[in-house]
Amino acid sequence: MVSSSTMQETVETQPREGASKDPASLLQKLMTESQNEASQGFDTKSAIEIARIINHEDSKIAAAVKKAIPEIAQVIDQVARSLRDGGRLIYIGAGSSGRIAALDSSECPPTYSTAPGQVQYIMAGGPKALASAVEVNEDSEELGQRDIARRRPTRKDVVVGLSASGRTPYVVAAVAYARARGAFTAAVTCNQGTPLAEAANIAIVAEVGPEVVSGSTRMKAGSAQKMVLNMITTGAMTRLGYVYENLMVNVHMQNSKLVERGIGILMRACKIDRETAVQTIKSAGRSVPVALVMLKARVDKPEAVRRLAKSDGNVRLAIEDNVLEL
Repeated sequence: MVSSSTMQETVETQPREGASKDPASLLQKLMTESQNEASQGFDTKSAIEIARIINHEDSKIAAAVKKAIPEIAQVIDQVARSLRDGGRLIYIGAGSSGRIAALDSSECPPTYSTAPGQVQYIMAGGPKALASAVEVNEDSEELGQRDIARRRPTRKDVVVGLSASGRTPYVVAAVAYARARGAFTAAVTCNQGTPLAEAANIAIVAEVGPEVVSGSTRMKAGSAQKMVLNMITTGAMTRLGYVYENLMVNVHMQNSKLVERGIGILMRACKIDRETAVQTIKSAGRSVPVALVMLKARVDKPEAVRRLAKSDGNVRLAIEDNVLEL
């Protein structure tokens, strides 16, 4: 429970921390906070009606994200360049946005064999906030600056701030801090003309409109943010050559499911039987990219490793033995 003193402090500081020249940007005026006409009388609906209303509203998300594709593409290329040059992708968010950032970040190592530090997340309230609400932290500009400062952002890095409202003080301050230190910054939000968009180099705006349950931005807004992050990391990893055709060839084979996935990928990519795939993966040191280059380029393991090192891990370029160009 929030204490009366904390509540009073929040009310008193809200206009300052959500600073904007346009009064319409205050929380209660945001599109994501307005009432949805499609869900009027929602609490009187049957289960099937509730599901249909939510599904109908969810069908609008992809169209909203589609409008932001040019900006998403720019961020994809920037992230690819940054990771290739030894930089990092750092997400920062609070509440649902922070949890979505944590999910996308944590799934990159098993999917693309990235080093844990390459794609990171910062969550208002720290890791404990992933499971327990610590939403009061999102009102602090000072904490946002402190948390991003600990990562020491540089011009090599890309920092992406997530906030459905686009006015979360913690996120806005962190993005502004990172930009001031040379990092390329992007905003992912669901409202136009927000402080977060102003703080970042580029804004990705997916206007999904009012939520079925007013203000519950874990719904359409959360889904839109997840879609955007999927596109950013999938696009960047593909541009880096960690995908061959449409196959997840950089899979990290740490468990039986991922081992089977790696075997299946090699079988499909090279049109070989299972036994050949298993033996090649073993001789490649349990590396699908090495095995793929060996088979496609008809080279031995040392040559495949050399080619992958030369191409910065780009599988297609390693097969063709070309110089990496992004």
